[in-house]
Amino acid sequence: MIADFVAQFARLIASNPDDIRVEVQEGDEITEIVLYANQADIGKLIGKSGKMIGAIKTVISGCKAKDGVSYRINVEPI
Repeated sequence: MIADFVAQFARLIASNPDDIRVEVQEGDEITEIVLYANQADIGKLIGKSGKMIGAIKTVISGCKAKDGVSYRINVEPI
């Protein structure tokens, strides 16, 4: 559910939405969401001073309060 939200949100922002791919790596304490995007879209996804990725992290932190799972997001180029 969280990974789907991140993927859809990233597709709305990106200039190359077909290149967006999300992988989920579940651990014992932290679930890591890796967002793969085209090199040209990395700046758009992170935003000025990290504000865009910060907004995504804020929304996900609300999910942490609901289900008790900690999430970490990484943005990687393809």
